[in-house]
Amino acid sequence: MQTSAEFFNLYNHGFIRAAVGIPESRVADPAFNAARTVELMEQAWREKAVLILFPELGLSAYACDDLFHQQALLEGAIDALQTVQQASAALPLVTVVGLPLQIDHLLFNCAVVLYRGRILGVIPKTFLPNYREFYELRQFAPAASATRDTITLGGQTDVPFGERLLFRAGPGCTFFVEICEDLWVPIPPSCHAALAGATVLLNLSASNITIGKEEYRHSLVSNQSARCLAAYLYTAAGTGESTTDLAWDGHAIIYENGALLAESARFQYTSQLVLADLDLQRLSQERMRQTSFNQSVQLQRDVIRQFRDVCFTLEFPQSGRLLCQRQYDRFPFVPSNPAVRDRRCYEAYNIQVQGLVKRLTSAGIHKVVVGVSGGLDSTQALIVAARAMDLLDYPRTHIKAYTMPGFATSSRTLTNARALMEAIGCEAHEIDIRLSCEQMLRDLQHPYARGERVYDVTFENVQAGERTSHLFRLANYHNALVLGTGDLSELALGWSTYGVGDHMSHYNVNASVPKTLIQFLIRWVADTHLLGAPASHVLQDILATEVSPELVPGDGIGDEPSQKTEAVIGPYELHDFYVYYTTRLGYAPPKVAFLAYCAWRDRTSGHWPDIPEANRHEYSISEIKHWLRVFVWRFFQISQFKRTCVPNAPKVGSGGSLSPRGDYRAPSDAEATAWLEQVKRIPDHE
Repeated sequence: MQTSAEFFNLYNHGFIRAAVGIPESRVADPAFNAARTVELMEQAWREKAVLILFPELGLSAYACDDLFHQQALLEGAIDALQTVQQASAALPLVTVVGLPLQIDHLLFNCAVVLYRGRILGVIPKTFLPNYREFYELRQFAPAASATRDTITLGGQTDVPFGERLLFRAGPGCTFFVEICEDLWVPIPPSCHAALAGATVLLNLSASNITIGKEEYRHSLVSNQSARCLAAYLYTAAGTGESTTDLAWDGHAIIYENGALLAESARFQYTSQLVLADLDLQRLSQERMRQTSFNQSVQLQRDVIRQFRDVCFTLEFPQSGRLLCQRQYDRFPFVPSNPAVRDRRCYEAYNIQVQGLVKRLTSAGIHKVVVGVSGGLDSTQALIVAARAMDLLDYPRTHIKAYTMPGFATSSRTLTNARALMEAIGCEAHEIDIRLSCEQMLRDLQHPYARGERVYDVTFENVQAGERTSHLFRLANYHNALVLGTGDLSELALGWSTYGVGDHMSHYNVNASVPKTLIQFLIRWVADTHLLGAPASHVLQDILATEVSPELVPGDGIGDEPSQKTEAVIGPYELHDFYVYYTTRLGYAPPKVAFLAYCAWRDRTSGHWPDIPEANRHEYSISEIKHWLRVFVWRFFQISQFKRTCVPNAPKVGSGGSLSPRGDYRAPSDAEATAWLEQVKRIPDHE
């Protein structure tokens, strides 16, 4: 087991903290610029970052024009570099700065990488713009003009020099540097660098600001980080640059695999530091899974061989408590941003509808049979069926809906089932299954048939099986298709009765939709009055009802379900978090627990989706560990045989599904031992 100090430190879970600095600057004043650069380096070190990036030609300023041919400025830039180099000696921080360097009678626009007082390498700019407001070919030579691959600089000989340097700082931590225009060309150098192993891509940019350019930067950096399955750090020059003909906004952005992690404020007049926690382990996992990435490596191997490795050992602050500053959504399947959430709900709902429409059309069947319990899953299936009938121009009475109360059905769920069927306008039926279940229990000689209160798994499954048997025979009778209701969360946990119940149907619209997303899909339909105001009122009450299979009676059947699902298997909101990071990214249990702790430890922090205040929970590390152990055992040990034979269902989210025909294949008789051993590494207390 890790100590608490080790476990609660992001550097022990495949993260690094990186920074982008935009120092206050003055044009052609290297000493001033160096001093401001050092201040941000020291601030980044106090924040436990191990990497910091600064703007293009930041030590001299970018907008110097023909002053770059003045020896005083060039020597001043060298002196400024020495200042930064001396400061770096005391800091375990990789620092990347920009300055002009004269080498063999040529002037290069360069990035210099420093660590612990050493210059690790120098990168000249590959592509020089010579259009519109940028005419760098007037002052600088492109990287291809270089005649050597090492230089003498900063009191060091044989300093690596070139456009294809890979800085390997440890397992999974390899970074590459390109400069401004290098990103704007059809095939940026960072594309090949990523294929060669770089997981962190750095761009020193000047980039003046014009209307709309900020959006274009976002698009470039986002797409490049997604395409390369990498982190991408970008910085533009700040407001201290010359405004003779241009303006500058000081824009710093950090992306990881297409997602924005951090961004600076723009048009600031003082120095700024932007920090982000980069999940390098995630990038490695993504590259391993995306087989086309490896195919690209094979096709580009001749170019990849031209890269040179600069290897060094980066010191990580692995002791002491250091949680992620990065905000992890408590509900990875449900965006907390309302506008994004609405778009996702629209897409998920219509994917489900499209899947059902196609299946009915293909099968030549015009009707569906669905069991309606008054719970979340059957409600969502009924909503989807209603929209499908509308699109197919069939009357909603082609939905043969059956509510089938049993021994533990509460008055609340039965009332809601009846009201929902009426509001939707389907053909509503009610079948009391207790008589047929009692006959089955008598045939089995079950103790319940003799009046004993024995509520074992047989008692529960007799009810589940009876409901499914009715639905399939009703489908035969009406020439209809049985519409499945079981969701992704139940499949992950094996919380379904094999062959019957929520496990089996002719087609299942919910199979790749987790429980937490179903809740928000229903809330979205209710809030938008998609089915009318009466239906919205019923949907809101269904959302407020305790999740229950309603198979075991309590002391007395009342208004509320007596059986509480989450009391047995744990909170679905935690399990859906575990499902995402276990199946989508393949993380080991300690990392899943660390992320869950960062997301769920404090109910007052971060952003929540539309959840009532009273339902906003928080969990301690001991609770997270307990329920993660339950999840691991159920997911890896006892449930795969059920997932191996699930009905067809449309894949809804990028988080994946558990269909053996698509996203997830595993042996049904595997052991959970390796994962359970990993769970033991999670501390019991903070």
